[in-house]
Amino acid sequence: MQEGRTPIPYRQINRELLVSILRSPKWFAVSVIILGLIVLGGFAAAGLLVNKGFGVTGLNRPVMWGFFITNFVFWIGISHAGVMLSAILRLSKAEWRRPATRAAEILTVFSLMTAMMMPLIHTGRPWRTIYWIYTIPFMPYDYARGIWPNVRSPLVWDPSAVYTYLTSSILFVLVALIPDFAVLRDRTTGMSHRIYAILAMGWRGNPRQWKLQIIAGVLLSALILPVFVSVHSIVSWDFGMAVSVKTWHSTIFAPYFVVGAVHSGVSAVAFVMIILRYIYGWQNYIRHEHIDALGRLLIVVATGWFYFFVMEILFGFYGREADELAVRDLQFMQNPWNIWMMVFVFTTYFLPVALWLPRAFRRNLWIMSAACISVNIGMWLERFIIIVPGLQNKQVFTFSWWTIYSPSAVEWTIIGATFALVSMLMLVIARVAPLIPLYDIKEAEILRTEIQVGRVTVPAVYRED
Repeated sequence: MQEGRTPIPYRQINRELLVSILRSPKWFAVSVIILGLIVLGGFAAAGLLVNKGFGVTGLNRPVMWGFFITNFVFWIGISHAGVMLSAILRLSKAEWRRPATRAAEILTVFSLMTAMMMPLIHTGRPWRTIYWIYTIPFMPYDYARGIWPNVRSPLVWDPSAVYTYLTSSILFVLVALIPDFAVLRDRTTGMSHRIYAILAMGWRGNPRQWKLQIIAGVLLSALILPVFVSVHSIVSWDFGMAVSVKTWHSTIFAPYFVVGAVHSGVSAVAFVMIILRYIYGWQNYIRHEHIDALGRLLIVVATGWFYFFVMEILFGFYGREADELAVRDLQFMQNPWNIWMMVFVFTTYFLPVALWLPRAFRRNLWIMSAACISVNIGMWLERFIIIVPGLQNKQVFTFSWWTIYSPSAVEWTIIGATFALVSMLMLVIARVAPLIPLYDIKEAEILRTEIQVGRVTVPAVYRED
């Protein structure tokens, strides 16, 4: 895994990994301004939606969920990369995880924050959610107006699950950042020094502090795993337990959504690592063997996802229910859904796996980038294909079937703004905190040390590599 490279001095590690914070590249301000303008355009489109109502979107009876809920599920899926690459691989002591953990954890936080904006925008009247939270518990605002929502809906489970996941992910990131904040505290002056001194919380790097930090990291890794599984399972139950849409009643949705989330999330992190390697010159830390390892992991995850996808389709045919068969006929036989279905399966599984199988392709950063982008295009389409066809066929009146959902410019603008928002936040956080953990890289250098055992020189610690 280390491939015979020479050790990197600690001073060089500090200098190279803090370059994104201590120096401002010329392109940084321009990139943030461009992305910020796209985000402002998205907020303007959301404001227009709130002011004019859902008439400015393509949503209508019976397709009342469209791009917004598709994007919600997509960003929840991207967030699963943090736990997969940081928590699970930390517990399994996989050495190649080290350069990827920080970027995955931060991407998790920003993805969750972006995802939770989608249901608020989808309400059309976001302030109504405030009435639900802050009014008298036994007399919510809608009840006082004589409107009686379905309190049994699984949609009320989402906030508790996602906010628990968001809280634990933020704690996970902050605990891992403390040693690096201490390094920044010692390398900055003025206001920056005071801010990093507060964030470092008195870190001096003594054995007791390292022991507590390691224990906290392991405990958070273990405690976050059930939340990791439950969050996307609950998101899948938004569909599986919706009484009015029979074609979503699939018992395999929970594992299907979780594995799909890991598939898209790890692909997104691999692409982010390639971008970071390029723009900050981190070739010594994000190396070809790390991208290679991510590619091998993605082959396994993608194959697991494809198994659940095939099972979900077979379960629909096995029950031979009329509405289920009608949706499958729509997805596989009717234009344009059959085309989208082929594009989705090809871009999600067959194309990327074909690119990941040869070792030379996994180590080609351009090919890996194309494969990771292909996965996320396909996974976005997957959520869209699950949501819209099922809603088109849910009505008992056949004259309401085959209603065409055509997203408007407002929806396209808001969806594009979410991608710009996450990209902008990742660039901004790179100016505040190192996206590759300094102490993790230094620990890896220590583990590479060789010791003399009798007449033989061997590595001090053996890992899976």
